[in-house]
Amino acid sequence: MIVIVGTVRIDPNMIEVLRPAMAAMVAASRAEPGCIDYAYAHDLLEPGLIRVSEAWTTNEALAAHFTTQHMATWRQALTALGPLNRHLTAYEVQSKRAI
Repeated sequence: MIVIVGTVRIDPNMIEVLRPAMAAMVAASRAEPGCIDYAYAHDLLEPGLIRVSEAWTTNEALAAHFTTQHMATWRQALTALGPLNRHLTAYEVQSKRAI
């Protein structure tokens, strides 16, 4: 399993403008083959900080995700905002357990 965790910082005034694009990206990504989970969350204490979490069955599923039309549309929406502070890290998970 591949887990991606990270953040994207945007202008807090643009959250509502981006909300439809974020919702569309999440819905389309969750429908992709190999997507276990996909979520964006607006940080409660830091305005404009979007927390990203994703889980994919394989690297191939993640690679296919990067080639989708909804990914291209999302990147275009983000690019229109100007320079972003974006940090995403992918982890290969060998096992999992409930805590």
